[in-house]
Amino acid sequence: MQPYTKNWTQVTEFVMMGFAGIHEAHLLFFILFLTMYLFTLVENLAIILVVGLDHRLWRPMYFFLTHLSCLEIWYTSVTVPKMLAGFTGVDGGKNISYAGCLSQLFIFTFLGATECFLLAAMAYDRYVAICMPLHYGALVSWGTCIRLAAACWLVGFLTPILPIYLMSQLTFCGPNVIDHFFCDASPLLALSCSDVTWKETVDFLVSLAVLLASSMVIAVSYGNIVWTLLHIRSVAERWKAFSTCAAHLAVVSLFYGTLFFMYVRTKVTSSINFNKVVSVFYSIVTPMLNPLIYSLRNKEVKGALDRHSHTLMEVERLPLEQTA
Repeated sequence: MQPYTKNWTQVTEFVMMGFAGIHEAHLLFFILFLTMYLFTLVENLAIILVVGLDHRLWRPMYFFLTHLSCLEIWYTSVTVPKMLAGFTGVDGGKNISYAGCLSQLFIFTFLGATECFLLAAMAYDRYVAICMPLHYGALVSWGTCIRLAAACWLVGFLTPILPIYLMSQLTFCGPNVIDHFFCDASPLLALSCSDVTWKETVDFLVSLAVLLASSMVIAVSYGNIVWTLLHIRSVAERWKAFSTCAAHLAVVSLFYGTLFFMYVRTKVTSSINFNKVVSVFYSIVTPMLNPLIYSLRNKEVKGALDRHSHTLMEVERLPLEQTA
C-alpha cells in the first residue's frame, strides 16, 4: 500500500513494466512468447476441430475438453497480446486504462475460476467412467454434461464480481507503474493508497473457496478411482483404466500447483520476479502444454489427428493428380 497524501490525483491509467530487466533480450523474449502464443492457439483450435469433425470423439470427456480448449484460447488472449505490445516499444504499448485494467483482471479471474470447475467436472466424468461404468450413460448424459458445463461458466463468472467491486472502491493516487506483465491483484494492491486489509482477506477467501471446492471434487474422484484400480486384479486392465485419466491428472497437477502457490496467500509483499515466472507458467506455458498432454497421452485423440491429417493430405493431392 502506498502512503496517502492530501495532494493526490486519481490514477486514470497504469503502466505495466512487464519484464523490465531484459532490455538486451527483449526481441528474443518477444519471439519466444509470440511463438508460444501462436502454438497455443493452433493446438487448441486443432483439438476443437478434431473433436467436432470426428464422431468417434462425441463423448462427454471430449465435450469438456473442447470447453477447456476454448477457455485456454481466451485465457492466454487476455494477457499475452498486451504483453507482446509492451515488448515492441511502441507508444502506449505498456499503458492500460484504469477501466481496462480492472476488465482484464475480471476476465482473467473469471476464466481461471472456470478452468478450476471444468477440471473438477472432468474428474467427475472419469470417476463415473471407471468406478461406475454400468451407470455411466445415465449419470453422465448429454443433458448432465451441458448443465455441468453451464454451471462451471456461470460460477466462474460470478467468482470475480465481489473482488473486482472491492478493487474499484480503492484509491489509486500514484505511482501508477504495475510491476507485472498484466493487471494481477497483488501488484495492483501494492499501488493503492487505501487500506487493503479487507480486500486482501476477501481475495484470499474467494481464491481458497474456488480452489478447495474444485480440488475437493478432484481429490474425492481420484481417491475413488485409485481405490477401484487397486481392486482390479489384471495389471493390463488396471493400466488401461488409469491411462484414460492420466492426461487429466497431469493437467490438474500443473494448473493447481501454480495456482495454490500464487493466490492462496494474504500478503502482497513477495518476490515480484519469482511471481512473474510463476505467472508465465500458469498463464502461458500451461495452456500451451495442455493440448500436447491430451494428444500425446490419449490414443483416441492421436488417432483422430492422424486420420484427419491423412484426409487433408489426400484432398491436397487431388488437384495435382487431376492436373497431371
